Amino acid sequence: QVQVVESGGGLVQPGGSLRLSCTASGARFDTLSVGWFRQAPGKEREGVAYITRTGTSAAYSPSLPGRFTISRDNVKKAVYLQMNSLEPEDTAMYYCAARIGSMSTKQYDYDIWGQGTQVTVSS
Repeated sequence: QVQVVESGGGLVQPGGSLRLSCTASGARFDTLSVGWFRQAPGKEREGVAYITRTGTSAAYSPSLPGRFTISRDNVKKAVYLQMNSLEPEDTAMYYCAARIGSMSTKQYDYDIWGQGTQVTVSS
């Protein structure tokens, strides 16, 4: 059974940075395309960033230009989300999701979800 686990969330001041990590087990890591999603209180879950199996290509939500960077290390079997210049509006539960196959920007294409890691941006 394929599982993904997120880590790295926490409390950060506005303007600060965090790096989230997503690790997977139960499948060859390089067969998994991965996406990061987030859900703020009272809002629907939305996509943040996505990365291909090899890490050679990525895509981002158009509402988050330049502040977040997704990357992966297939040797360490991890996908990262580097978040810079964080704003209170970035406060949310952040989820890692994976799918076997090519990258997708569609939430419904992902069938392996983690439990989430909380990110809170507040002074």
